[in-house]
Formats: sequence, structure tokens, C-alpha cells
Amino acid sequence: MKILIAEDEQVSRRVLQASLVKEGHEVSLARDGEEAWEMLKQDNPVPLAILDWNMPGLTGPEICRRVRERKTDQPTYIILLTTRDSRQDIVAGLQAGANDYITKPFDFDELSARVRVGERVVQLQRTLADRVKELEDALTNVKMLQGLLPICLYCKRIRDDQNYWQQLDRYVADHTETRFSHGICPECYEKVVQPELNRYLNSEGAAPEQP
Repeated sequence: MKILIAEDEQVSRRVLQASLVKEGHEVSLARDGEEAWEMLKQDNPVPLAILDWNMPGLTGPEICRRVRERKTDQPTYIILLTTRDSRQDIVAGLQAGANDYITKPFDFDELSARVRVGERVVQLQRTLADRVKELEDALTNVKMLQGLLPICLYCKRIRDDQNYWQQLDRYVADHTETRFSHGICPECYEKVVQPELNRYLNSEGAAPEQP
């Protein structure tokens, strides 16, 4: 999984990076809050981020609030990392939009377990987004015509469910999202329109014009 580590303290940042890379993750680094926010506000941000609470520029909770203000089908899973461990601080971090919270000095086994929880949540979000897309596509096609349609051999009208005969374009428009713009094909122009024009012009005593 791609993970962003935002930590202004270099040693802690490198330790986190080495630990997560060892677990097989692809890690990106940010040295302060502004840099982290620039990475998280991109169109396709990392699915999981570990943010230090206190950083230059923007704090971890401030970044959380900005991330949650963005409308997306797959929001970034955020773990706050901090020395603060009071109940009030934990509540404040979660209310800002963090998904999880871990205190320094962190135990790597605990961090690894919390990251795995984040992975499962991210996967569930992806699965849900895929299902929603499938549902939207299905709803779009709900009114598509299916099965056999009774159509007149001569006039090409369609018989509807109430046993009324409708023009084909009207029937299709009523049962789908299709709309029609009418025109005249060359064959019909020669067989229907041109003879009518000829008759009209002959009756008026004028020579017919070629289209």
C-alpha cells in the first residue's frame, strides 16, 4: 500500500519509513504540514497517511479537517502520531477527522497492526465505491429495451403493453432515454419527397429542381 509519512523530526521520519518499507509498503515522505497537504490534495492521493500532530506550517488535525472537507469516494485513511495522550487530545484528533491515533514513542507492532486495520478499511472503501459505480451503471440501463417487441410488418408501428400501436420513435422515446431528431434519408427523398415535389411543381406549371 502507498503510505504518506508526514513528520518534521528526521530521525522519527526515517525510522517510520524503514519500518513500513520492511513491511512491503511504498512510502512517501513529507517534512512539514504544508508539504503533506500539497500531496494529499492531489486528484489521486495516497490511501493511507501517518501524520505527526505538531508540524511546521499545518498541524496534523488541521490537515485532517482539510482532507475531510474534500468530497471523494475514497477518502484517505489518517493515523495521527503524537506525544499527546490525554483523553481530550484523543477526542480532538478524532473529531478533526483522524481515523486512528497512536502515541510516541510508538511500538512498531502496534503501529503495524493499526496500519493493517487501515488497509482493510481502504479495501472496503474501494469495494463499496466499485459497487456504487456498478449500481449507477445498472440504474442508467434500467429503461433499456429488452425482449421481443411486436412490430407491424407494414407500417412498423410498435404495440405497447396497453395494446395500442405507436410510432417506433415514440415507443423508444417513452421506454428509454433516447431522443430523436428527424430527417429524410436519400432513398426516401427520391421515393417520397421528390415525386411529391414534382407533382406540386407540375401543378404550378414550374420545372422541378434537382436537390
